[in-house]
Amino acid sequence: MGRAKELLRIYELLDRHFGALHWWPADGPFEVMVGAILTQNTAWVNVEKAIVILRKRGLLSPESLARVGEGALAEAIRPSGYYHVKARRLKDLVRFFQETYGGDIGRMTKEKLPALRKKLLAVSGVGPETADSILLYACQKPSFVSDAYTRRILGRHGLIDEAAGYDQIRNLFMTHLPQEVALYNQYHALLVNTGKHFCRTVPRCAACPLGVLLSGAAPPVRRR
Repeated sequence: MGRAKELLRIYELLDRHFGALHWWPADGPFEVMVGAILTQNTAWVNVEKAIVILRKRGLLSPESLARVGEGALAEAIRPSGYYHVKARRLKDLVRFFQETYGGDIGRMTKEKLPALRKKLLAVSGVGPETADSILLYACQKPSFVSDAYTRRILGRHGLIDEAAGYDQIRNLFMTHLPQEVALYNQYHALLVNTGKHFCRTVPRCAACPLGVLLSGAAPPVRRR
């Protein structure tokens, strides 16, 4: 089976099990950008707590984040962890967004994907996963997001080796699958949920919808 068929088979099994996941949860593209920084090295539940505080304090616009002091911002996002580092990174991202695009997401999305990705990666604190999250979920550009769950799942199913780097894994999807925003969005969400519920440090292969790929058995029925 070729790589394209393997990747599509994984997608079909997970999509059948989980259904549409409607990820990323946010009120608009700028909130996605903020969340992409806050989710670094923490669980999403902690990001949600920080987002709630930012919303209550009126700090979810480029203008308000540019004005607020770094210390006050750090205190607001404390639930997300590493809050002093993330406050600095948010300020850097907002500065980039305003200076380069006037704080206008429409102007930002007019950039071609390769050029925009390069500019994002030049912002302090924005690594490949953060950049691709902003590109895919905020800018609606077909840039696949890889993460620790993606690496673990693909590695256990023999699609990558242990030495595979971020860009190699990203390129696997972008080379062998149609470059479509909706597909990449749902696929990434499916992999995250599979990693959380089944492909853990100690895997739950018998219950996993991908278990059929390992055992040849029928996939488990999705619970509704």
